[in-house]
Amino acid sequence: MNEMRCLRLSEDAGGVSRFEDFTIGLTMQDFAPPAPSLWLSGAEPADRLVYLTLPAGWGSPQHPSPRRQVALCLAGRLRVEAGSGEVREIGPGGIWRMEDTRGAGHTTTVLGDEPVQLAIVQLVDDA
Repeated sequence: MNEMRCLRLSEDAGGVSRFEDFTIGLTMQDFAPPAPSLWLSGAEPADRLVYLTLPAGWGSPQHPSPRRQVALCLAGRLRVEAGSGEVREIGPGGIWRMEDTRGAGHTTTVLGDEPVQLAIVQLVDDA
């Protein structure tokens, strides 16, 4: 396995958010010697890690992401609708990169009776 699949939510020049499936390239590297080498991506600057829980029944109006960030779904299922109208469901193990920070954004809805738990890595801005 030399790549990892991810979901990106970005926006076009008109501010409409859109989904894109992409892969992160991995190369065999030493990470924690003397542990054996493993498949590893390049480093990306990040400055905060937050954890959050969206309660069962929670839903949001359309909104942009508060900053460039990557969500790692730990538990529960959610539905995200891009401004383009495309819908994706994200569940445990899902990786969701949010880059729609300037336009109208997306909506998020918790599916089912289980809360959604996310770990969110907030990235350094490209200023």
